[in-house]
Amino acid sequence: MVKIGSIELPEFPLLLAPMEDVSDPPFRALCKEQGADVVYTEFISSEGLIRDAAKSTMKLDIYEKERPVGIQIFGANIDSMLHAVDIVEKSNPDIIDINFGCPVKKVVSKGAGAGILKDVCLMEKLTAEMVKRTNLPITVKTRLGWDHNTIQIVEVAERLQDVGCKAVSIHGRTRAQMYKGAADWGPIAEVKNNPRMHIPVFGNGDVNTPESAIEMRDKYGLDGAMIGRATIGNPWFFKQVKHFMKTGQHLEPINMIERVEAARRHLQMAIDWKGEVLGVLETRRHYTNYFKGIANFKPFRTKMVTSDLSSEVFSTLDEISSVFGEYQFT
Repeated sequence: MVKIGSIELPEFPLLLAPMEDVSDPPFRALCKEQGADVVYTEFISSEGLIRDAAKSTMKLDIYEKERPVGIQIFGANIDSMLHAVDIVEKSNPDIIDINFGCPVKKVVSKGAGAGILKDVCLMEKLTAEMVKRTNLPITVKTRLGWDHNTIQIVEVAERLQDVGCKAVSIHGRTRAQMYKGAADWGPIAEVKNNPRMHIPVFGNGDVNTPESAIEMRDKYGLDGAMIGRATIGNPWFFKQVKHFMKTGQHLEPINMIERVEAARRHLQMAIDWKGEVLGVLETRRHYTNYFKGIANFKPFRTKMVTSDLSSEVFSTLDEISSVFGEYQFT
């Protein structure tokens, strides 16, 4: 069993990574149904929260069926982050996660996200102050370091643990790498194998097959996997990994009817949550993966990703069921 504070999770839990414009309530609900053990919100700006920015406060929406759910916030100003903790607490999440890993320039330039890897003392102090501010478990998501020459993740993780961090998720790339090259799980294993570490250490980056999840567990000895891009348009990834872990066999391919139903539910939940315009717009990124690798599918995909009306997208999904309902995936 793995524990984040008092939250009990199964052996080698699978966590849905926080992803901007992806891990919103509709998508988290689908992933939870398919076996995600913990889900995280999109990352939320502490500055946006304390200024009551609509885009930031909307991301605080969480629902009972998602639990355990973590709300992730980012920032580099201690006062702003502490104020944000007070605001986040009102949404009653199970976990508050600090983003010390986002490599995007507009975040890093403010010293937040992966930018804070340049100032480990601030990283430690900010974590310590947030732990003191709330009774909720504070966790951290970070990267190996700023660049190859500044990787000190074993020391960083230990310092975060020592000030009260309850779990750490580590992406196996530096900020300089962004998302290029292969993720290196070796340094994450070094964190886990540090005899002073006693909190869960989760691996992140390039977990894109059931076999890779098994490797992270058995070869690298990590406590769980945080999974991001492999789930986009494929909320079944969690179920596929768990089936493989249990049986050693790959799950049968998800059939077309189930794919269409998931896409339909995803769109409807998105519209219910954020309205027609945004619901239609922000669900588009998932359709390519929902219907990946299907011969002669391009005209249907084009209609779905260019239509501004949900009625047209739903109509296209009906058409897909009719035309491709018996399609055999391999």
